[in-house]
Amino acid sequence: MKPTHLAALLVSAAAYGLLAYAVPRPAFGLLAGLVALAFGLYWWLLRTNLPLRQGLLAALLLRLLWLPALPALSDDYHRFRWDGLLLSQGHNPYRYRPDELAGPDASRKTEIGQLQALYPRLNSPHYYSVYPPVDQAAFGLAAWLAPTSERGFVVALRVLLLLAEAATAGLLLALLRRFGQPPARALWYLLNPLVIVELTGNLHFEGLVGCFLLLMLWLLAQGRAAAGGGALALAVATKLLPLLVLPLLLRRLAWPQHLRFGLALAVVLAALFGPFLSLELVENIGRSLNLYFRSFEFNASLYYLVRAAGKWLTGYNQIARLGPALALFTAAGGLLLAATERRPSWATLPRALLLLLTLYFLLATTVHPWYLAPLVLLSCFTRARYALVWSGVAVLSYAAYRTTAYTENLWLVALEYTVVLAVLLLDFRQGRLSGLHPEVQPRPQGA
Repeated sequence: MKPTHLAALLVSAAAYGLLAYAVPRPAFGLLAGLVALAFGLYWWLLRTNLPLRQGLLAALLLRLLWLPALPALSDDYHRFRWDGLLLSQGHNPYRYRPDELAGPDASRKTEIGQLQALYPRLNSPHYYSVYPPVDQAAFGLAAWLAPTSERGFVVALRVLLLLAEAATAGLLLALLRRFGQPPARALWYLLNPLVIVELTGNLHFEGLVGCFLLLMLWLLAQGRAAAGGGALALAVATKLLPLLVLPLLLRRLAWPQHLRFGLALAVVLAALFGPFLSLELVENIGRSLNLYFRSFEFNASLYYLVRAAGKWLTGYNQIARLGPALALFTAAGGLLLAATERRPSWATLPRALLLLLTLYFLLATTVHPWYLAPLVLLSCFTRARYALVWSGVAVLSYAAYRTTAYTENLWLVALEYTVVLAVLLLDFRQGRLSGLHPEVQPRPQGA
């Protein structure tokens, strides 16, 4: 390894060590500075062609730094543990809100002692769980392995996510080689600071989603439609967002493949949701999704502009109408993209999905930094840079956590999206999103 590469990786490790063990979320200046340092070194390592094997080893070691650390930048893991403890004790985590079991006015007091102590640390005690069955299975397993240890629970989840990232690395390398693209592009994702901090550090399950999406693509590229449908079901049962890929598959699958794919998708989804299935499940998840689209807003871009116009016209926040309307616009955009895509193939599917998810996030009312991890993953199959840049400037959204009021600095939000949109336009102008890299020679469908 070149001495300069080794020095850059050692400094990166120091930055990640501080982020993991010494930087609280309200310390925005220190947080942003360390992330900027890590991102600058990441960019330099990519530009100076860090050898693939060395990069893969570094990606593993930088993740292992976080192994015993409690997430400092996200408190979502408390809800993960709450759901996991319920499931490990045989209770349905979708059935009751936390305040119904352990709140001051709880109507159904829980007998699980750990929940009483955990309740004050939850950030959403008045909402039903929104985490799909694959997440719940992971939470339940971790809680079963470490029923009384918060750190043990975190380590168990982190090991699971590390295994998923290892599978992602293997699939990513295999797909890049299959599509004739440089395998070193895998380092765009595997060394990305946002991916390391948010997925390994903060235990967000976009890492598992990415693994299942790549597995789906690998299986479909081999003509295994039924297995590909099962892989997509696993992705959807981790996060619902992968459903957006469905319109993009219409012209890539032959009619007999459509049937096998759809049947496998439905059967596996039924099997995964089946143990929890009830009228209450449908109603409670529906309430939570309704709240998400009609009430929650954070680090948005175009939505904030439309919201400001709506306030100027009506005098109040129009999110209840704008949120669902923008979601429908994304759905329409997916159908339009699927209908107008030129020469769709498995090699071009990541690019198409990258564009569709980009549209979704640009119109979304809520964009947490970890939501962007799939964009970074999909960008490995293109020459586009905007997703990588977005993953770097997304740290500006953490300015909202400097106080307990969680007040966003809209100037920083504007700066973030100005940079992102400028790079996105540059990518389009330079042809980085117009098609495949010249060296790509896609194989025939089903090959």
